[in-house]
Amino acid sequence: MTKKILEVKNLTKKFGNFTAVNSISFNVDKSEIFGVVGPNGAGKTTTIKMLTTLLPPTSGEASIGNYDIVRDASTVRRIIGYVPQLLSADGNLTGYENLLMFAKLYDIPSKEREKRIWDSLHLMGLSDSAGNMVKSYSGGMIRRLEIAQSVLHRPLVLFLDEPTVGLDPIARDAVWKHVETLAANGTTVLMTTHYMEEADTMCSRIAIMHKGNIAAIGSPKELKLSIGNQDASLDKVFEHYAGDKLEENESGRNFAEVSRTRRNAKRLG
Repeated sequence: MTKKILEVKNLTKKFGNFTAVNSISFNVDKSEIFGVVGPNGAGKTTTIKMLTTLLPPTSGEASIGNYDIVRDASTVRRIIGYVPQLLSADGNLTGYENLLMFAKLYDIPSKEREKRIWDSLHLMGLSDSAGNMVKSYSGGMIRRLEIAQSVLHRPLVLFLDEPTVGLDPIARDAVWKHVETLAANGTTVLMTTHYMEEADTMCSRIAIMHKGNIAAIGSPKELKLSIGNQDASLDKVFEHYAGDKLEENESGRNFAEVSRTRRNAKRLG
């Protein structure tokens, strides 16, 4: 029997009279890559922030590994990894130094830190760049470093908020190759994305959000059948339920430009 790692029931977030997330419910299975897609302002990032305990829900509930995100918030933080839209790597440190800082923040025992750091660097294909300053990294390398940081403590669930926003297709493929490896090794992944071909290829199930609601949920095949065309692209499904997608490109950009692109993506929602 498949084990539910994340359970969400009627989760709601209001800001004054505005409802950003409206009574959504879904479950995520162990080792699943679960996608949440939708246009800017659909409520994707607000949902991620509630599940990672950064925002308290207005009502409803959610649990990760049977720990409630409100009552057991401190425990939840220890068993999840989170890669936000905004840059979380320090450009003035090397890749290794960034991971060392995170290892200390995660309270990884000193005798285990070195192995964990190098295992994460190797897993994300960054061993050869570990001694380089992060401000010299490409956008794809920065994102892989941020994922390496987030899995140092071996989380039950890894949250990725627009993990490949602005990356060129080659960099996106590299990031997702490593995310697939994480899932194959037992890490459950919940991610948001604007890229429908990415969601179609990578996610076993997808929730389409629109104006704070889940408009549809299911496997890519099930979603295509829901609009009466099993041969439809997921773009067509997405447009049917929620409208157009936004794509940006960080190909060849430096650390400052990547940071600016991420801030703009965050502002747009």
